Amino acid sequence: MSDRLFISTRKGLFDLKRNGTGVWEIAATHFLGTPVCLAHWDATRGELFAALDDEHYGPKLHRSSDGGKSWTECATPALPTSDAEDAPAVKLVWAMATGKSTRLWAGTIPAALFHSDDRGQSWQLSEALYNVKEKEEWFGGGFSDPGLHSICIDPRNEDHVVVGISCGGVWRTEDAGAKWAMTTDGLRANYMPPAKAFEGATQDPHMLAQCAANPEVIWIQHHNGIFKSENCGTKWQEVTDVNPSTFGFPVAVHPKDPKTAWFAPAIADEERYPADGKFVITRTQDGGTSFEVLDKGLPITPAYDLVFRHALVVDETGDRLAVGSTSGGLWITENGGEEWHLSDVRFPPIAAVAFG
Repeated sequence: MSDRLFISTRKGLFDLKRNGTGVWEIAATHFLGTPVCLAHWDATRGELFAALDDEHYGPKLHRSSDGGKSWTECATPALPTSDAEDAPAVKLVWAMATGKSTRLWAGTIPAALFHSDDRGQSWQLSEALYNVKEKEEWFGGGFSDPGLHSICIDPRNEDHVVVGISCGGVWRTEDAGAKWAMTTDGLRANYMPPAKAFEGATQDPHMLAQCAANPEVIWIQHHNGIFKSENCGTKWQEVTDVNPSTFGFPVAVHPKDPKTAWFAPAIADEERYPADGKFVITRTQDGGTSFEVLDKGLPITPAYDLVFRHALVVDETGDRLAVGSTSGGLWITENGGEEWHLSDVRFPPIAAVAFG
């Protein structure tokens, strides 16, 4: 069971450890005062990566090989250079993923996918994805540019990768990025005109989560619903009977049970706060046929905490979860969400949480 928790916030990265009495305490702080949008723990190599959104110097990437005691600045993924005044440039490293191989993947805003085979010292752009013809239809969701936020690596064959783009749909490669196919069959976008609601390139998957034990199953928290695939993203089925809301940003799937997933529901579009001012987590244990509202230990009402797409996470056991909010609250459960415990620390706005 994971005994470290990394909290990425608007004012730095907080490294928490669980003490002998079961209380999570701050063991270290990193990059205080600088926005950290993402921390990624590479369990295979025991390395920690931190993606910074420096207000003066732009996006930065750092790596620690000693558990956060010291840091080395890595290269930051970069788009091809151009003399044009409006040439795109990476504004944010928004996703990172590793499997058991040495390859490290990164997704960015604007939407692009990169990989590194030297622990972040250099990066290669997946040009095949960056240059797909459908890219002309992509557009920004919460940001002005489309962004690649989810990277699902198939543990059976790490050349098989599925990514999610807001707003640009779901894409799959079976040859480590040499070729890509859009896999959005069944996804629906109610913000588009009815005639275009099922067009793939304008879908807005907020987050993708893949079951480690059964990688064929991938869940999506979409802008206007919850969807599930049982064939590694080839086709999607909408889950419709959901309360209190089908809108939200994150999704976490049980690492051993593909029928169990957790969500943080909210009210869509302009409002973006919990339904009825009640901050809850919902869980399905039967593949989306029914949902439970989990609120024991959570601030039921009034509470207007919003959870970003990378701020709900489950560890390798499927019992321990953590959720962080834009209001700086952090809640942890040791029993799958049956009961939550609020951290004594009041954090800056939380962008992402990750177990290590």
